[in-house]
Amino acid sequence: MSSSSDHKFEGWMGVDKSAVDGKMVWQSYEPKSWEETDVDIEITHCGICGSDLHTLRSGWGETMYPCVVGHEIVGKAVRVGSKVTGIHVGDRVGVGAQCDSCLGRKGNCEECAAGLENHCSHMTTTYDGKFLNGDKSYGGYAKYHRSPSHFVFKIPDGLPSSAAAPMLCGGITMYSPLKNNGCGPGKRVGIVGVGGLGHFGILWAKALGADHVVGISRRNNKQ
Repeated sequence: MSSSSDHKFEGWMGVDKSAVDGKMVWQSYEPKSWEETDVDIEITHCGICGSDLHTLRSGWGETMYPCVVGHEIVGKAVRVGSKVTGIHVGDRVGVGAQCDSCLGRKGNCEECAAGLENHCSHMTTTYDGKFLNGDKSYGGYAKYHRSPSHFVFKIPDGLPSSAAAPMLCGGITMYSPLKNNGCGPGKRVGIVGVGGLGHFGILWAKALGADHVVGISRRNNKQ
C-alpha cells in the first residue's frame, strides 16, 4: 500500500460544447477527495467511445463543464488506499464506464447487494458524474485517474493494454448479454452491426463456444 500523492492530475479538458470539434485545453484539475478505499492510476492507455463525443457536445443533457472524458482506462496503480484488497502499487489495472455506486452506504440497496452495481440509482459514471460526497468524476484522457477500488480491475498479464482498454466499455457491453443469455455450445448467435461493439460480440460468441456466429452488416468489406 502507498500513501504517496505527489502526482499532478492533468488532462484534456472540454470547457464547452466546442470541445467536440477538438477545441480542448490541457490543464490541471482536482480529483475526488482521497479515501482509503481509492486507487490512483497512472494512465498509459484510454480507448475512445462514442459516449465521449456525446458528452463533449452535451448530447445527453447539459455536461458539467469542465470535463475530461474517456472511460476505457488502463494504467499502473501508483497509490493504493489502506483499505484496498487485491490491488497493489505497480499492478496493471483498468477502469470502465462506471467508477462507483452506493454499495449500501445510503441504506439498503438491492442492486448493489445482488452484484448489480451498474443498476444502482446512485451510480457514478467515470466522467461527468458526481460521487456521493459531491465531488466530480474525471475520465481517462489524462495523466492520472482516481477511482474507488471496487471498480478497479487487474489486467491479466497476457493481455496487451491496447487491447484491454476497449474491453472495459465496448467489450463488456457485448459480453454481458451473451453471457447472461447462455451463449455457448448448442447456440447460434447473430450480431447485427459489425462495428466497435459488434466485432466484440463476434469475438466473445466464438470464445464462449457458440456453434455458429453470424455478423450482419450493410457492407461486404467487413467480411
